[in-house]
This record gives sequence, C-alpha cells and structure tokens, in this order.
Amino acid sequence: MRDFLPAEMRRRRGVLEVIRSAYLARGFDEIETPAMEDSAHLHAGLGGDNEKLAFAVMKRAITRDQLRAAERSLDLADLGLRFDLTVPLARFYASHLSELPAVFRAIQIAPVWRAERPQKGRYRQFVQCDIDIIGESGAIAEVELITATVATLDALGLEGCRIRINDRRILIDTLRFLGFASHEHDGTLVTLDKLDKLSPAAVIAELRERGFTPSAIDALEKFLGQSTSRDASRIGDAVPFTEAAIREALPEGVDSAAIADLAAIGAAVNSVAHRNVVAFDPWLVRGMGYYTGAIFEVAHPGVGSSLGGGGRYDKMIGKFLGTDVAAVGFSLGFERIVDLVTLADAVGGDSVVLIHDGSMQPADLVSLQSQLVGRGVRVRLELKPRNMAPLLAQLAASGFSRYAFVSGSSSIDELEFRDISN
Repeated sequence: MRDFLPAEMRRRRGVLEVIRSAYLARGFDEIETPAMEDSAHLHAGLGGDNEKLAFAVMKRAITRDQLRAAERSLDLADLGLRFDLTVPLARFYASHLSELPAVFRAIQIAPVWRAERPQKGRYRQFVQCDIDIIGESGAIAEVELITATVATLDALGLEGCRIRINDRRILIDTLRFLGFASHEHDGTLVTLDKLDKLSPAAVIAELRERGFTPSAIDALEKFLGQSTSRDASRIGDAVPFTEAAIREALPEGVDSAAIADLAAIGAAVNSVAHRNVVAFDPWLVRGMGYYTGAIFEVAHPGVGSSLGGGGRYDKMIGKFLGTDVAAVGFSLGFERIVDLVTLADAVGGDSVVLIHDGSMQPADLVSLQSQLVGRGVRVRLELKPRNMAPLLAQLAASGFSRYAFVSGSSSIDELEFRDISN
C-alpha cells in the first residue's frame, strides 16, 4: 500500500477523470459500495483464487472458547475487505433491485485490497475502474462495454491496444471435444490460463503431472504444436474477425453455438472502431470461475500483463437474489494504465500563484485569491522567500504556470503575471 505525492496524485486524478468522463458520456451511472463486505459473500466461491487473497476482519470481542473452537481462521471473521468490485456490485444490485432500471449500467471506480506479494504493477491496495451492464442478455451488452473500453483507451492515448476475446462455452466445448472429462474441466482451465506465462510444453507437463486424461492431453499437445502465435497485437491486424476465422483457430471438429455469437460481437466492435481491435484467442481463460459466456482482456505491446479484462457472469447475482440475472462487466487495471499514460500534469485551466511579502492584511490577500477563483483560476498564496528559484521550481512541479507579486495596494486588474518556467 502506497503514499502518493502531489505530482503523482495529479497524474492519477487526470487519468481517472478521462476514464470517468468517457464512461459517463456513454450512459453509465456511477455508484459506490463499502470497502468491506460480509465474509460469507467474499468466500462464496465466486472470486476464484482471489478469495485466498482477501483480507479478513476479525469479529469483535472474541472469547477464548471461540478461539479454541475455530477450525479455520475464517471462523473468526465476519467481514472482509473487498478483493474486486464485481462481488460487491452483485450484492448491491440484489439489495437495490426495486430502485434500479430494468437494464442497469454501472460505473465503479474505487480501491480494492488483496494480500498480494508486492511487486511492480501488483499492490495490496489498488484502484479498479469497472463498468457493468446488468439485465441485458443480448450481445449488445458486450458490444457496448468493449466499445466504451476501446474509446477510453484511445482517449488516454494508449496506442496499439488489442482486446483478446473468447467464450467460456467455446473453452468447455473444446475440452470436451479433446477428451477431457467434465470433472477435469475446471482444473484444466486453471493450468491453461498459465499459457501467458509458461510455454506450451510446460503447460502440457503440468497437465500430465496433475493426472488428467492422457489421450486428451495428447490431443491438446498436438493442437498447441500446430496453432499460431497467441500474440494478440499481431492477430488483431492479421485476421479479420469472422466466424470462419474463429473456427480455423480451434481444433477441427469443435462446433460451439457460441462461435456465431462471438463473431458478431467482434465484428461489431471492429466496425465501430474502424480497425481490427478485437482478436480471437482460443486459450484466453480468465481466472474467475463465475464467467458464463464471452470473456475478454486488454493486451498492450508495452506490457507483459493485461491492462484489464472482464466477461459475462449470468449466474453470480442469483447467488444473492435467488433468480439469475444477465450481467457482463469490464474492469480496467488502473495502476498499470497510469504508468503508461503521459497526460499533462497540470490540474487543468489556469493555475497561478500570488506571492506576497507579508505586508498585506489577510482579508485583502484572500479577497484577491477569491476573486481569481471566481473567474475559474486555481490560486495558491505564497510568502516571498529570499531565493525565488527553489520556490518557482517547486511550483512548476506542482502544476502552476504563472505567478504575480502582490502588495498592500494590489488589485486584481493590476496584477502582472509572469511565466513560472521562465
């Protein structure tokens, strides 16, 4: 968990405002959920491996008898810090259903917490930027989400991004066709999800070590040896997003009903974006077990890990509501994105400094500041130092562009501003 100095906070705030504005412009509404959720909700089998990284909050006034009786540490916790924004959204929707529209488009931009091993790009507290559409079962929901995400990445100046896309139904049909038993599917997908980090040979070796069906592993190994590169940045340019192209990328004989749906989503997004921004990836898995349909991730040529991802999760809200509700979401990994974006550090608009010598009455000095603020200017008051150079350097680093000296007789129309950088 990190502290941020003013210059970094300006960058972060600038990036967040671009993201928020892009989402609001497309009809999404912003909500906020608590930092903590009931422990039972966070450990209901919806969060995959992230449940293991959840910070638990111990019950108050635990007795020695309760300590002795606890079979596991979670028996001593009733709350926990949220590890993502999707589980809280599902609980939120179930709690406020009567107050929400039939099709609800939500924005959540907030911190989440995971007991990660800290490293570059992975922190124990980090910001996620989510958009979700709940109540729409048609492909228009996926097209809206992906299009909004592509437009946001474009607005941030992140060139070369590709949206890798697959469908959990295609993955399951592929595993079934290759010969994996139904009870092996979840475990096989966990290992296949490592194709981003491990070679095909290493993935095959792990599947053999885990004791899955040998003939199915042989069939998978043969296909992986024949398949093309998983580099989404190249695939997106080289392969038109068509049903035929998807079928060609799969083992011959796989005939999932989801292929046509996925082709329609990809073709629609590429048409709106006026380029092949969506690329089919037959082994994109996504670690969360709650996905039921299309899944997607953001690939960027300058980053080894994804910049975000999401998918359809039609069964999750039913865990809270008792009735399944169509839902699909897309989350941007803000911490990785902010490291790539080169937005100007300035807060925006005119930012000036009034430098005084201490002779002005406080009321007069603040009155000058208030008049400028009323004209839409950001204003800071500073006492004149003996050496101006360090002060001007610090002000420039803080995003201020101009300064003026003021005295007891100064009025707002008499101020002579100078460029700080000079």
